[in-house]
Amino acid sequence: MMKNAKIAGIGYYVPERVVTNEEIAPWVDVDGPWIEERTGIRERRYAKMGEETATTMGTIAAKIAIDRAGITPNDIDFIIFATMSADYIVPGCGVLLQRELGITGNEIGALDIRNQCSGFIYALAVADKFIKTGTYRNILVVAAERQSFNLDYSLRGRDSAIIFADGAGAVVLQPTDQPNEGILTTHLHADGTDAEELAIINPGSHGNYHLKKYKSQYLESEYNLVHPNTGPFEGQFIYPGVFKGYLVIKKAFQKFPEAIQEAIKTEGYSLSDVDFFVMHQANLRILEYIQKKLGLPDEKLWNNIQQYGNTTAASVPIALCEAWEAGRIRGGDLVCLAAFGSGFTWASALVRW
Repeated sequence: MMKNAKIAGIGYYVPERVVTNEEIAPWVDVDGPWIEERTGIRERRYAKMGEETATTMGTIAAKIAIDRAGITPNDIDFIIFATMSADYIVPGCGVLLQRELGITGNEIGALDIRNQCSGFIYALAVADKFIKTGTYRNILVVAAERQSFNLDYSLRGRDSAIIFADGAGAVVLQPTDQPNEGILTTHLHADGTDAEELAIINPGSHGNYHLKKYKSQYLESEYNLVHPNTGPFEGQFIYPGVFKGYLVIKKAFQKFPEAIQEAIKTEGYSLSDVDFFVMHQANLRILEYIQKKLGLPDEKLWNNIQQYGNTTAASVPIALCEAWEAGRIRGGDLVCLAAFGSGFTWASALVRW
């Protein structure tokens, strides 16, 4: 008989450096209130240059999750790492995390997932299947982002620069003998029709193929800009690509509620049966819209985008861990996770805590 995967341990980490709207506003030629009005964000965290990466932040979160699961790093038998801001283009962060944890001698597998804001739930779904089939017993799922180096801090990149930030979250999944415990269902979706609407175009290997074929109005360019956080770029500038906020928001308004309803109805529940909702922290205005559309009470939600900004793949586990630490999620609670992001991709999961 297949066993569900339960979250046996959870942890998160955000950098110490706090970047307020007042600090970032002059970089993108706006004022602080303008940023908060449109996004709900008041401040965000940026990693330390030369010290913190997606891997190092993910390692801190992972160690907390491992300790809370009552195991050691040597007990981990598989790693799944979700990020859109990997330390290197190649190799992925999974093997780097394995090295940071000091378990390279175990030669366990490490899988990297690039599904941006939906990355954690995608990773959770993959890990769940491995647990259900009995392939592994202690899977470490990490989602970490260091996006502060990857933003265009000018008027051209304003829409993305004011939103994205750094942080990491992690969970340890283990099998449970209880039939109504753990991950009950996961749902993964994607639609690549408008892939370039929220994209990091450079560096890449497309040779303009995709831009010419699908989005001829977008031209790839190289820039020599001074980055307020990292200094001048040499060579190919890491450009945030095309960011048409109105299209992203329109799609999110549609797919977020659909994903939530899909997870709940699949298991025969209704919205009122769910004890807590943890959604990707994309934009507070999107979250407020979803709350109103679905009629969700404040006490069933956890929003932290005001303090952390949009940490893409890391946002769901960070919010989930904070809510659990605050006592808002307790044993036996039915928790719905949902995310929407670049690709476009969207996903949901229903978990009995």
